[in-house]
Amino acid sequence: MAAAVTSSADPRQPAGRSQIKAVVFDAFPVFDSRPIIRACEEAFPGRGSDLSNAWRTRQFEYQWLRALAGQYEDFWQTTQSALDYAAHSLKLELSSSVRDSLLQGYLALKAWPDVPDALAELRRSGKQLALLSNVTPQILHAGIKSSGLNGIFHHVISTDRIGSFKPDPRAYQLGVDVLGLRKEAILFVAFAGWDVAGSKWFGYPTYWNNRQNATSEQLGVTPDGTGESLDDLTRFLAESRA
Repeated sequence: MAAAVTSSADPRQPAGRSQIKAVVFDAFPVFDSRPIIRACEEAFPGRGSDLSNAWRTRQFEYQWLRALAGQYEDFWQTTQSALDYAAHSLKLELSSSVRDSLLQGYLALKAWPDVPDALAELRRSGKQLALLSNVTPQILHAGIKSSGLNGIFHHVISTDRIGSFKPDPRAYQLGVDVLGLRKEAILFVAFAGWDVAGSKWFGYPTYWNNRQNATSEQLGVTPDGTGESLDDLTRFLAESRA
């Protein structure tokens, strides 16, 4: 599928695309979390989808609630609390062994199949590459190792550095501070619609890696490009050099 360009400027050349010096990724355009969903179904046949949906929803709610209230706990801690809540809300008996097994899924994430070649192509094009995610450094580095992506990213950035989560503007500012570039020179690759909105509000050119074919959030924000895979992303950026 070709990348969809959605800029309000000339659709062949969104403003500033040729000036992109770095590509900064949320974790989940890179790492495939579907095995965690499958593990929920294996643990609770017929209820796994309900559990994974409730768990994921509460993960973000707890992160944002704690950030807004000044009661920060990192992604690992909020994820544990969210799993406990989800199981309790669905009246599922969550043993300590099953709980630990589901949580360990975040330390065994592997890259989507298209990722290694796409990242290698972006490196060859001279782009700086970075991860900028709400998940902990331990999760990010475990995913890099298990996916064979050692040495691919110039920077690995967790918002744990500032004790907050995206879409806090301070979280997006980490990319500017660490890479030492203007925000206009950094393309942010989001997985979730809310992250599209947050990164665009901050001022990043934004690409939506919409692997789930999700509906756009109704927040008055349009990404500069969209696509289902990172192959679409590399084509999107290659057009600026054509």
